[in-house]
Amino acid sequence: PVRIGLPAALQPILRVQSVAGTVYLLAHQPFEPTRVMVRAIESGAVYLLDLSADNKSAPTAAIQIFDPELEKSELSSDPVELSPTFPKYGYVALTRFAAQQLYAPARLLRDLPGVMRVPVRRAAIQLIHGGQVTAEPLVAWRAGNLYLTAVKLRNSTSQALTLDPRTLRGSWLTATFQHNRLHAAGDEADTTVVYLISARPFESAL
Repeated sequence: PVRIGLPAALQPILRVQSVAGTVYLLAHQPFEPTRVMVRAIESGAVYLLDLSADNKSAPTAAIQIFDPELEKSELSSDPVELSPTFPKYGYVALTRFAAQQLYAPARLLRDLPGVMRVPVRRAAIQLIHGGQVTAEPLVAWRAGNLYLTAVKLRNSTSQALTLDPRTLRGSWLTATFQHNRLHAAGDEADTTVVYLISARPFESAL
């Protein structure tokens, strides 16, 4: 386990979660390179990380930090389980989590250990047959071997529509609409979100 010391300037814009030795960082807006101190609670070792965020960088793989001194001490002791163990979540729990992330007040938001944000391309896609409803991915997560994606849907016609999961393109384990009826285009209720769970990343399942 580690303790992260965030400068005051980063606290409102950088979300930090530390779970079983893994640190998850989510920037809510771009920021310039800033030095952050990470301290290992058990050994007291201090690591200095220079963090920055922008809207242009391509998704990168997870960063692993190996401490030679720590590895030496581990080799001399009994073998331990190095990979963190996370609970497995059902479809209902994951769908509820996604809905809360989009609609709940910030003070009520809670992270789920082991559920991590993954990149998804925010561009118009052909998700629903018929061309009457436009679709755009908003955010995606991974939970073990499951992928959870929230997609914005908007009625592009002058008539109200009832959404039917059977018209969805792609291979989905579950599909849940926040609202299953869309008002005519231009109405404040012409938009909703569908939560999709798949066994593959969103682009591969589509």
